[in-house]
Amino acid sequence: MMISTRGRYALRVLIDMAEHPSAGKIPLRDIAERQEISEKYLESIVKDLVKAGIIEGLRGKGGGYQLNKAADQINVYDVISLMEGTLAPVTCLEADKTPCMRMSDCRTISLWKGLDEAVRSYLSSYTIADLMHRESDGFDYVI
Repeated sequence: MMISTRGRYALRVLIDMAEHPSAGKIPLRDIAERQEISEKYLESIVKDLVKAGIIEGLRGKGGGYQLNKAADQINVYDVISLMEGTLAPVTCLEADKTPCMRMSDCRTISLWKGLDEAVRSYLSSYTIADLMHRESDGFDYVI
């Protein structure tokens, strides 16, 4: 599984918004500069985030974007699956697909189901608020 730039950048945008709550509606230009991402590319990402109700936007003077929910209410799995579509490791586990005719005899389906559940569970265990806190790399002690 490879998460695209859309998925990674969507998380960066949301973290940026969560880290600047007092700014009110944040111009996309400001986010693009801070994150060093093309404003044009971010436009398509925020469009999907607005459509999903994760953020809200206002056009024109004084416009910009802000989170529609608290950072601890925005689940990473929801964001990644919105940006990527399916995260299923094999097509027969995709939600909108017709089940494989061989599924009842498939020797590997339990493996794929387990992987799918592990990815879903792991990503669902994180929120945008969790990602705001940098993890220590373990090299921060002094002798």
